[in-house]
Amino acid sequence: MLSKAIPIPRVYTVRHAVIDMLRQLGMTRIFGNPGSTELPLFRNYPQDFSYVLGLQEAVVVGMADGYAQASRSASFVNLHSAAGVGHAMANIFTAYKNRTPMVITAGQQARSLLQLDPFLHANQATELPKPYVKWSCEPARAADVPQALARAYYIAMQEPRGPVFVSIPADDWDQPSQRVAIRHIGFETRPDARTLAMIGDALDDAQRPVLVVGPAIDRGGAWDAVVALAERHQARVFAAPMSGRCSFPEDHPLFAGFLPAMRERIVEMLGNHDMIFTVGAPAFVYHVEGQGPFIPPGAKLYQLIEDPAIAAWTPVGMAAVGNIRQGIEELLTRPQKVSRPAPPCRPAPPVPAASADGERMSVAYAMHTLARLRDPHSIIVEEAPSSRPVIQSYLPIFHSAGFFTMCSGGLGHSLPAAVGIALANPQSKVIAVIGDGSAMYAIQALWSAANLRLPITFVILKNRRYAALQDFAKVFGYRDGDKVEGTDLPDINFVHLAMGHGCEGVHVTDATQLPEVLQAALQHPRPILVEVEVA
Repeated sequence: MLSKAIPIPRVYTVRHAVIDMLRQLGMTRIFGNPGSTELPLFRNYPQDFSYVLGLQEAVVVGMADGYAQASRSASFVNLHSAAGVGHAMANIFTAYKNRTPMVITAGQQARSLLQLDPFLHANQATELPKPYVKWSCEPARAADVPQALARAYYIAMQEPRGPVFVSIPADDWDQPSQRVAIRHIGFETRPDARTLAMIGDALDDAQRPVLVVGPAIDRGGAWDAVVALAERHQARVFAAPMSGRCSFPEDHPLFAGFLPAMRERIVEMLGNHDMIFTVGAPAFVYHVEGQGPFIPPGAKLYQLIEDPAIAAWTPVGMAAVGNIRQGIEELLTRPQKVSRPAPPCRPAPPVPAASADGERMSVAYAMHTLARLRDPHSIIVEEAPSSRPVIQSYLPIFHSAGFFTMCSGGLGHSLPAAVGIALANPQSKVIAVIGDGSAMYAIQALWSAANLRLPITFVILKNRRYAALQDFAKVFGYRDGDKVEGTDLPDINFVHLAMGHGCEGVHVTDATQLPEVLQAALQHPRPILVEVEVA
């Protein structure tokens, strides 16, 4: 009788350890654009994993950014070595400013080649993404790769969250390894109770308190708590400058509007308040040089922020550092001592008219029409800097996780981010409102949306110019009518671009046709682009 053959045990490799670790962490969706040094990771790719392909590395990181923000968990990115990371750097910078948890890996040439300056290797690989990653590593040994990735995940998720980077030589994946034990780590830090008590006292004692809310509120799940705090103190609420998330319902009677990134205007708009409480935002982000005080005379500034670096550079006031939700919830446990009259509501903007004969429609009319037709629970993803003040007036956001844009000012984020957000929220309608200049930084994301068959409505506001730069030129001494070089765009056909990437597209010039076109696009079961000619 023949004895039963005993199977030869497989060698447990770095690839096995990493796949098992990612599965335990729930990171089974990999965003990437593969190169030669990444191929060993994907041999015998597991069936319970998916690969989200982007046609350019900036698109890959943008999609992963949107997915991580919408899912509130770290995403996993796989890039090629130096050239691929270089392509991705703009959106790595944005992910850093967005505080997006993201584990970014990049291939590296085989260790035996690194002393020979090989083709497509990364020289000083860990230095390339700095300073816009929280941590950067190329493990000293192949056996260290799984543990380095585990460490990267924990660092990415620790507040303040952000992207991390691990460079992995191509021959490491097939080397023997050990399983990685997944540990529980508390990623939130409770703010100092004594400092919170001082902030609570200041809120109680103030005559006219104001809250300035920022993206860390929505990132940290503190939306409801902040609304409760504002209502308790009858405090007006402004959105912080350059905020990448909506952190307060914009139809609420206490919502007062949006602060600009200009020191003098911020002081002017906060001038009637004696206590300023900045929650989840820097105090303050500026875009142009300013003069004079940072806050109105006689006012005092208090801050609650999860990032100690922001608290350190804030020029005035007192700061509590730690998790936003825990800090606000602790303030809400205090007994209510004062009752104030409600401040006056901000006036509603006038209803915009359709364009006159022969004129392009206004952005205000386009956004007012979109706001009227969209599901209020749909998600807006925006990147139209020159139109942002108008969008803020006519396309209000009502719900947590209902709005995303970039905190960095770097273009090319939001079009691919819409793809990642739609992947994370298959039950929600995603609407991407993108300027024509911004769209060209990451237009390849349309292919990913089409390939994944995601029902995203892309609204391109086509003003045929880099309008933000033309408007901003006055700050630097340009006069009305002066030519600003490099800001006029040629006649780009976005419908053809959409079709070339597998999406349907429609062009709208006549304002009277816009409601019908938008209604059909919002109900479309696949990605569709609406190119809107605006003044």
